[in-house]
Amino acid sequence: MVIPKELYDEIVDHARDDLPNECCGIVAAEDGVAVKVFRATNAFARPERYKIDPRDQIKIQNEIDDQGWTLEAIYHSHTRTPAKPSQTDINEAEIWSGTVVFLIVSLEKPDEPDLRGFRIIDGKDTEVELSIK
Repeated sequence: MVIPKELYDEIVDHARDDLPNECCGIVAAEDGVAVKVFRATNAFARPERYKIDPRDQIKIQNEIDDQGWTLEAIYHSHTRTPAKPSQTDINEAEIWSGTVVFLIVSLEKPDEPDLRGFRIIDGKDTEVELSIK
């Protein structure tokens, strides 16, 4: 997945802005290249869990559809742990099984954010190569 540097920066900024809670959002793409980051509200508003507010999800999906883009990725932050899916992340990803990339930005080391991507299929996570350009 290709993520332009300015969109990478938007994801990291969102993660920092929502501290101490996890942030969450959606990335739209065209031909495998991210074209827009949509910030969403974390309905749980907690440091260790996220859920995209359903109203935001509908609004974002409508805009993605209207533009002819694809919903390429769902992102969230880990405020104190590495950029690796937790068991909760894996369990809750079941409904998206294999259809989207899950991006996790870790702020475990605040001055060194770490963004990684994963496909989650049948309870197993497989890292996806990200290209930040």
